Amino acid sequence: MYGRKVKLRFLFIIIILITLILTTFMILKSLEENVVYFQSPTEIKSLSEIDNSKIRVGGMVKKNSISINSNEVNFIITDFKNEINVIYKGAVPNLFAEGKGVVAEGFLKDRNFFSATKILAKHDENYMPREVKEALEDK
Repeated sequence: MYGRKVKLRFLFIIIILITLILTTFMILKSLEENVVYFQSPTEIKSLSEIDNSKIRVGGMVKKNSISINSNEVNFIITDFKNEINVIYKGAVPNLFAEGKGVVAEGFLKDRNFFSATKILAKHDENYMPREVKEALEDK
C-alpha cells in the first residue's frame, strides 16, 4: 500500500483542487449577477415576455427626437428597423446627441417604453471594428 507521505500529498492535492474549483465557481457566480445584456429595439420588440430585470438598449438617437424638460430627457433609440421611447432623469453625457450612438441602461416598461437609469454615449463615432468594416465593404 501507499506510505503516509504519499497519502498526505494526495490529500493536499485534493484540497487544493477543491479550493480552486470552489473559488472559480464563486467568482463566476458573482459575475453572473452583474452581467447586463445589450439588446437592440428589434430584439426587444420580439421578446415573448417582459421581466423586471435590468437591461441595456442600444442604437442610434433618432433625429429630432430629444425633448428636455427640467432634469428629464425623452428621446427615441432606433436601429433603423424599430424604435423604443426612452425616458431618463438626470444629466446626460456631453457626447449625447441626435444621430449618435447611445446605450441606455435601465428597465423595460413595455415593448415601446424604456425607463433609463444610466446613459452611455459612444465616445468616437469614427471608430469601426475591423470585422464590421469588412462586412460593410462586402455589401
